[in-house]
Amino acid sequence: MSVRKLPNSIQWRNDTRNVPLWSLFDRIKDVGHPEEEMLSVYRAHGVIKKSSRDDNNNQTAENRDIYQLVDYGWLVVNRMKAWQGSVGISPFRGIVSGHYLCFRPRHGEDPRFLNWLLRSDIYAIEYARMSRGVRPGQTEIDNDELRGLRVALPPLDEQRHIADFLDAETARIDRAAALQEAVKLALLERRAAVVFNAVTGTSFQDQIPSTLAWVETIPAHWQGVKLGHFARMGSGHTPSRSKPEWWVNCTIPWITTGEVSQVRDDRREVLTETRERISELGMANSSAELHPKDTVVLCRTASAGYSAVMGENMATSQDFVTWTCGPRLDPFYLLWCLRAMRSDLLGRLAMGSTHKTIYVPDLQMLRIPLPPLHEQQQIVGSIREANTAIDTAVDVIDRQLALLTERRQALITAAVTRQIDVTTARGADTSGLSSAGGV
Repeated sequence: MSVRKLPNSIQWRNDTRNVPLWSLFDRIKDVGHPEEEMLSVYRAHGVIKKSSRDDNNNQTAENRDIYQLVDYGWLVVNRMKAWQGSVGISPFRGIVSGHYLCFRPRHGEDPRFLNWLLRSDIYAIEYARMSRGVRPGQTEIDNDELRGLRVALPPLDEQRHIADFLDAETARIDRAAALQEAVKLALLERRAAVVFNAVTGTSFQDQIPSTLAWVETIPAHWQGVKLGHFARMGSGHTPSRSKPEWWVNCTIPWITTGEVSQVRDDRREVLTETRERISELGMANSSAELHPKDTVVLCRTASAGYSAVMGENMATSQDFVTWTCGPRLDPFYLLWCLRAMRSDLLGRLAMGSTHKTIYVPDLQMLRIPLPPLHEQQQIVGSIREANTAIDTAVDVIDRQLALLTERRQALITAAVTRQIDVTTARGADTSGLSSAGGV
């Protein structure tokens, strides 16, 4: 049987050993250790303690006996997301998802080097090649292919030098990225404060107590009003999927939770495109409504609280409520009110521990601050002006973060493939390298 090749996008040095993954690790599934610490595999960070992050939305099962034990030096692979980078050598003892692939080491290689190597872009490409589709939009790595994955190993002392180099250099890049992220967070907090202060009139000196749950005072010449008195509330519906004839010749834009990603960062005010459309026949045989352009839409289930303005006549699924504004309420002012009060909507009205839902009766009781119409329009203009300046600065930071990420990945690839001399760091300028691993 012929020896399989290493990833061929790289010119490997002659003293690089070519060994299969199975010669380095044994597949183990050891469950029944509920007392151990929960670990997780992050695309950007490898194996981490789950408690170290506050952005992991995966819920821990009540029965922790189903989780698998791993220890220092074990290889952990998320079989569904290996191609995205969810692979790593664990630096901890703990338990991980029962859906992961766990491998106990039986080698004398440097585990830190293996972590950098197996998490590099060149190996991500190999994981993608080994993955097969199991359902639309999802793939799963082929276990037999993974066992035969060829691992490129330089001499042990060089592995240690490479690991030391990457530990230090990526830490430096990560510190620079963390500083940029902190500046970005401050800008986004400033953005939110601008919106809140604008729609609540904090710049006016003459204030009166507010009748709103989320605002203490409002300008004396404003009103605290029930939203339903100034906008007609509507809802959405999904025509039966069991009637295929209702889903042909679909021409009506239909807002679903798939559109929420377009407005998640509160930059996009207007929805102009939808992923799905429904037919006039489907509309006629359901309780779905066709809402006019400039109707304000609010998601009340998945990603509850996100809002936008319809850019044309549209319908929605049952996951949304809508408000069609009357002559005394500007739809874009209402949009910024809803965005300003999102934290209140989630904290006070959203129900459910895992999947938040805001119920229609609670939304029917919403109250907002209402200035005269011309002031509403001035407020919208001032928010847009302030946001433009902040968003420009955020865009610059996002580009810098993308460059740092590309630099980091290119450096990892160049180091693990021995294209740079890590003992002197000479030739470490990888600015011309692609993050896909071309060296």
